[in-house]
Amino acid sequence: MKHLTLRQLKVFEAVARHLSFSRAAEELHLTQPAVSMQVKSLEDEAGLPLTEQVGKKIFLTDAGAELARHARLIAQQLDAAAEALAAIRGVRGGHLSIGVVSTTKYFAPHLLTVFRARHPGIEIVLGVHNREMIVRQLADNEIDLAIMGRAPHELETVAVAFAENPLVIIAAPDHPLARRRKVAAADLAQETFMIREPGSGTRSTMERYFAEQGMTIAHTFEMNSNETIKQAVMAGMGLSFISESTIGLELAVGRLTRLRVAGTPVMRQWNVVRRAEKQLLPPAQAFHDFLCQEGARLMREDLETVRRQASPIMPR
Repeated sequence: MKHLTLRQLKVFEAVARHLSFSRAAEELHLTQPAVSMQVKSLEDEAGLPLTEQVGKKIFLTDAGAELARHARLIAQQLDAAAEALAAIRGVRGGHLSIGVVSTTKYFAPHLLTVFRARHPGIEIVLGVHNREMIVRQLADNEIDLAIMGRAPHELETVAVAFAENPLVIIAAPDHPLARRRKVAAADLAQETFMIREPGSGTRSTMERYFAEQGMTIAHTFEMNSNETIKQAVMAGMGLSFISESTIGLELAVGRLTRLRVAGTPVMRQWNVVRRAEKQLLPPAQAFHDFLCQEGARLMREDLETVRRQASPIMPR
């Protein structure tokens, strides 16, 4: 494919994203026949059909999906080149794309607020997803950095720990186990647990913890958000294994309690992660350095603020 052009790739990427020749033409300010001609030329160069029409709908062939992925990567590399040149010219600004696992939404906004105040010219895009989606975004080079717990083993990455992530077992304050000074892991075997969906980092850590304790949980409710889990535990539905980063307010106001279970808290780390071969541009490097140097302190300060603000409304 030595003779394809960047224009052809740009047109095809728009068609692949919209699955529509007319919408791609509208976005690129071209006529629909011009878009169709560019895609046809690209198919001739590839020697394979890239799209197929079933009824009134457009679908990508396997070859089309593969070429669309490479077209996005090439566009991202061109954007990276433009940002790098702008940085060399001394332009204050740039683009930063961050993916964070859902558990970090309790502290990531505060970190981003502080960083954004120092670098107002940087355009920041934040995506909150479960672990599987963040790993996929890293693999597809859709994000510059990820904030997550355990670094993925599916691809080559560089992970730097910037803060502790203790995971604990929680209950409603009136749960019978909440009154115990010590709880053995075996005492939890018949309890009902609110657990995260497959692909969640918290769930993976929970499963490893119970496996190390030589036990399995008898009863579970699967839920796809920490907020739903917390509400269920507060309502008395059962227990949960959860990151302490998510329950600061509920602990402060006495709506939840940590159980004193042997082997907990399970200590993990929050990491800032990037693809091993990815060269960080100035905006991403600045955010990376900010997390490593100040992330843990800012998270502690934010937790202390929550505790102070909660104190006046706690029952006496």
